[in-house]
Amino acid sequence: MDLYKLAFNNIRRKKLRSALTTLGIIIGVATIVVLLGMTAGATSEVQAETSKYMYDVGVIPASTSGNLLMDTQTISSVRNFPGLYDFREVTVFNEDINGKRVNFEGINDWKQVKITNGTPGVVINQAVADKLGYTIGSKIKIKNQEFSVTGISKEEQPLYVYINQDIAKQLTDNKVSVIYARVNGDPKAFSDNMEKQINGISVETKSEKVAKVQEMAGQAMLFIGFIASIALIVGIISVINTMLISVMERTRELGVLKAIGFTNWEIKGSILFESGLLGLLGGIAGVILGIVGIFLATNMLKFTSSISSMMPLWLIGGVIIGATVLSILAGLYPAMCASRLNVVEALRHE
Repeated sequence: MDLYKLAFNNIRRKKLRSALTTLGIIIGVATIVVLLGMTAGATSEVQAETSKYMYDVGVIPASTSGNLLMDTQTISSVRNFPGLYDFREVTVFNEDINGKRVNFEGINDWKQVKITNGTPGVVINQAVADKLGYTIGSKIKIKNQEFSVTGISKEEQPLYVYINQDIAKQLTDNKVSVIYARVNGDPKAFSDNMEKQINGISVETKSEKVAKVQEMAGQAMLFIGFIASIALIVGIISVINTMLISVMERTRELGVLKAIGFTNWEIKGSILFESGLLGLLGGIAGVILGIVGIFLATNMLKFTSSISSMMPLWLIGGVIIGATVLSILAGLYPAMCASRLNVVEALRHE
């Protein structure tokens, strides 16, 4: 008699119970896939946006100065600092429009903005279009100057308007929020030296910025993974319950198997195989359900551009293997109980 075939038959024999047990695993796995997948996608997008900027250092107003923009004197000091070249300025400011706080950002390279309709110039994001009712051709007042909306970008939050950097700088009296630059030498040494010699600035290297993003992403993944794992643990507990009930119901059957020569290890193997199979089936079904959930969520949030990074192989493979291994571990106690059955008492069991 094939014990593994026996395990298959036992799952088929108790279809409803097996399905309900597997359902708990499916829900747990799907939750992990959706939450971690969405987080991984968002993290990948942020890291890509950070990494694609070709700069070594970013100079911003020091937090202690209380200013959000650097004046012309500070800008001149930064630009004249020895060893810096290939400068790129960005001006960011905000003001109220119809009772809503709207952010404005100067753009040097319009390839950075994902325009869905229209052309570069004055591009509003989807949130501005939805909440303020602007469309292409609408007039928008910025710092008491009137501009025409030329395009709409796909981003929804927060309220953002993109304009040419030279116009943004003029609107803020030639002030800028950040200056990116390349350096001839070690970026860290440059940043330390600049902060000492130029008052009112803070300098951050590209590597430090990427490291911060990665650190925040890691913390977010850890927290969300912990929350999502609770759902999977609940499903695993149901595996323990199901296998214990199965052992109790099959006491006589297990006694017969031991009486005809099956070893304790073979009995254990059958129970562990059955619990592992429940975990494997639940893991695969959960991944499929999670992928469907990601597709639905990304389409609702209009975040489809990063959908490929939301389904990394490490996540898909990890949750399937994890669900299988945890289910096998959940079957250890029921398997030990089955292997310790006394043959005589098991055969007398009704």
